Amino acid sequence: MSTTTNRRIRIGIDTGGTFTDVVAFDEDAGTITTTKTPSTPGNPADGFINGVDKVLDLLGATGADVTAVSHGTTVATNQLLEAKLDPLGFVTTEGYEFVLEIARQAVPDGYGNSYFWVKPERIVPADLVKTVGGRMDFEGNEVRPFDEDGARAVARWFRDQGINTLGVNFLHAYANPAHEERMRQVLAEEHPDCVVSLSSEVLREYREYERSMTTLVDAAVKPKVSAYVANISERLRAYTGTGAEGSGGSTGGGAPRAMPFYIMKSNGGVLSAEEVVHQPITTVLSGPAAGALGAALVSGLAGFDKVLTCDGGGTSTDVSVVLGGEPTLTTEGSVGAYPSKIPMIDVVTVGAGGGSIAWISPDGSLKVGPHSAGADPGPLCYGRGGADGAPTITDAHLLLGRIPPHLLGGEIPLDVDAARAGLEQIAGRLGLDVERAATGILEISAWNQANALRQISVKRGLDVRDFMLATFGGSGSLLACRLVDILGLAGVIVPLNPGNVSAFGLLTVDVKNDYVQTMVSKHDHLDLAQLGSVYGALAERATHALDLEGFERADHQFQRTADLRYVGQAFEVRVPVPAGELDQAAVDRVAEAFHDEHRALYGYDFRGDERQQVEWVNLRVTGVGPITRPTLPEIGTGEGDAQRARTSTRRVCFDAADGYVDTPVYWRPDLADGDLVQGPAIIEEFGSTVPVHPGFEVRVDAWGNLVITKPGSDDAAHRETAQPALVSASAYLTAVQSQEEQA
Repeated sequence: MSTTTNRRIRIGIDTGGTFTDVVAFDEDAGTITTTKTPSTPGNPADGFINGVDKVLDLLGATGADVTAVSHGTTVATNQLLEAKLDPLGFVTTEGYEFVLEIARQAVPDGYGNSYFWVKPERIVPADLVKTVGGRMDFEGNEVRPFDEDGARAVARWFRDQGINTLGVNFLHAYANPAHEERMRQVLAEEHPDCVVSLSSEVLREYREYERSMTTLVDAAVKPKVSAYVANISERLRAYTGTGAEGSGGSTGGGAPRAMPFYIMKSNGGVLSAEEVVHQPITTVLSGPAAGALGAALVSGLAGFDKVLTCDGGGTSTDVSVVLGGEPTLTTEGSVGAYPSKIPMIDVVTVGAGGGSIAWISPDGSLKVGPHSAGADPGPLCYGRGGADGAPTITDAHLLLGRIPPHLLGGEIPLDVDAARAGLEQIAGRLGLDVERAATGILEISAWNQANALRQISVKRGLDVRDFMLATFGGSGSLLACRLVDILGLAGVIVPLNPGNVSAFGLLTVDVKNDYVQTMVSKHDHLDLAQLGSVYGALAERATHALDLEGFERADHQFQRTADLRYVGQAFEVRVPVPAGELDQAAVDRVAEAFHDEHRALYGYDFRGDERQQVEWVNLRVTGVGPITRPTLPEIGTGEGDAQRARTSTRRVCFDAADGYVDTPVYWRPDLADGDLVQGPAIIEEFGSTVPVHPGFEVRVDAWGNLVITKPGSDDAAHRETAQPALVSASAYLTAVQSQEEQA
């Protein structure tokens, strides 16, 4: 009898609009394998399974060799962005039926350029909001008993109306969830087909509007996320079952072994598929979170701990901040029009992807995005007519020679003449030659990205000039050099296989669960026993979740934080809380940390001012189940001469005033550690291109990263003269038109 020893392979799969990216890590060999397969928008699960098949074929492996699959999904994100929500009902406390209508006294962009702003439609219309009698106070004491008869009438009404998805938020349920839990029991008895989300389980935190919205978003995406995850889970089971599907086989008879399947969460952790269906709201920024984590690991290995990430796709660009090797978190995020007050990586998205459309506004100004040609029909150069004949950012790059006349190593040819025809239409209306129009489109796109980077950095109290920029995604590196000039960045790092960084990030994340409990108390009156009790209860919930995920108790890790503010403030600042027993000295250190963080964020603090007391608001515990992270291999060492990687010369336009210049083209896989490339240059690889502008240089490090800098740009003079990215992007076009008139 022969025996076969299974390999230990972890797979990360990130589904994008055009391609599904796949990265596999062989834990025993320490090797990483990457590939891509076309996405299947009609049923994203098909593209997912195709990716599993493809990478297993490349590895010569079977499903029995796979120890885990981690997935970054946009199912919840797209559903919210497109506002394609099934009918949704809301149950709240009697007298609070208009909490969604009242919302917050906030108007986007201060009314922008118009005099009128129309409040958007609510996530639940008023006629689908029902109330139930009963009341808790803010300490969790019952003021009025739960109205059982009223609750049953509400449940039957929703059943009769065919509303099968409900969010439940009763006043002060964060302090005592008893009424919400009883409402769920009533719904199970009277409306058993109903999908229910309780605010006390989704967000146990005060502020009724935010808690209501977060609960309703969770309920809204729960049916679709559950169906999607169940579909993939069932198809993955076949890999370790009878082998009827996929490339798997029997593991020795009996019931098929379930392949461990994890979903990326917005907070930078993963959660098993079995658990994520109970809290699908945690996946609303699943994809961007994975990319930020992958870039953080690569940048940290390269020696950079202050990094801005720039994930460029076909439709948009996502930017975030990495400090000390970890992306920063927020609980003030939103997806589309829906605020979601859950821990998530702090990501800002701008409509500046490769497919973003250039257009002329009614006042004659050149605009770029946020509308996109998408993957189908895609840019004009894809040869499918584009979106109403409008040129895109990709068309501009192609015309100027900054990208080759093909994608994916020649798999997708690009039509330069089609791109030129579309750009000539724009140029004619602006009174510019086609090269100036193309560079203007890219300049506006660069300023759009720069302003997003400022929003994530300068508006958070960070000096952007102290940061490296990590670019990845198919289009993330195309404007890297221009961003250095605009923002005065320290430089740029471009990882190997930048198009697969998000999928790689899925292999670097731990299992994480977040728990929060509101406990408002002034610092001077803090009940240390109660504080310890709440943290203990949160830690118990985290422990139970990690037990369900299969982690040994000895491996459990816990991170404690607290949200503090000055009395009277309407916002909080999160600070770490030390482990162990919390005595007065420990909580005083937390207060000192709050003063420091407040000054770092806002430029001032009230340390020592007895009139401004510190107040504790929310207590938080994150339970962590650690995983083994892949180790990136080092590449071969060269002799500093990059000529071995040079493949050709191409005419490239970096500046319309200088026209086209003969530019060397390098094949990135042939570059070695220590190689130096001087701009102007083009560095190409299978999935992306890096235009290196004149005056910049590229150093290849031991892990194959491209480290792009501008010699002399880090001196004091440059820091003083770096352009502030507050100027309107259209200012560039005005300057160009003025130069044309003078000419």
